[in-house]
Amino acid sequence: MKNLLNLFIVPAFLFCSFQKKSELALLGDFATEKSVKKADRIMYLFFRTDKDLSGNAKIVLQETKISEGRLKFLPSFDRNEIREGDFVITIIKADGKEAAQQLVKNPLNPELEVYEKEGISRHQASLQNAEFSVRFSYAEDIRSVKIEKATEDGLQLLFTQKL
Repeated sequence: MKNLLNLFIVPAFLFCSFQKKSELALLGDFATEKSVKKADRIMYLFFRTDKDLSGNAKIVLQETKISEGRLKFLPSFDRNEIREGDFVITIIKADGKEAAQQLVKNPLNPELEVYEKEGISRHQASLQNAEFSVRFSYAEDIRSVKIEKATEDGLQLLFTQKL
C-alpha cells in the first residue's frame, strides 16, 4: 500500500512543480515584453534660483534626468492656490501647446515650521538662493520649459529654455 501511494504521489508532485515553473517563466516573459513595449519614463528638472541686488529672481537649469518609471499621479493645482512669489513651471510640446504645468511654492521665501512649547508655529524665511526640482511624465515631443513667477499684476515670465 505504501509503495502504491508513493507511486502516485511522487509523480504528481514532480508534475506540479514543473508546471509552476513553466507558468512563472511565461509570466516573466510577458512582464518583460510589456515593459519593453510601454517604456514609461519620468523627466526630472533641477533648478537653482538666485536673487540679484534688485530682488529679482534669476533661474538656471542645473540638470535634466530621465529615468524609467511612471508617475502614480499627475500633479495639478488650482489657479486660486497661486500666491505671490510662487513659480508656475510649464512644459511645452513641439507644436507649442502646453503638455503639463506644476506649481512650486515660493522657493526663495519658504515657510518653515517651528516646534515650540506652545505648539507648532510657522515662519517665513528669506533666502538669497535656493534649489528646487520638478518631475513630469516624459514624452518624445517635449521641447521646452517655461517658468513664470506670480506677482500682483499676474504671471511674469522669468525663464525659458529648450530641452
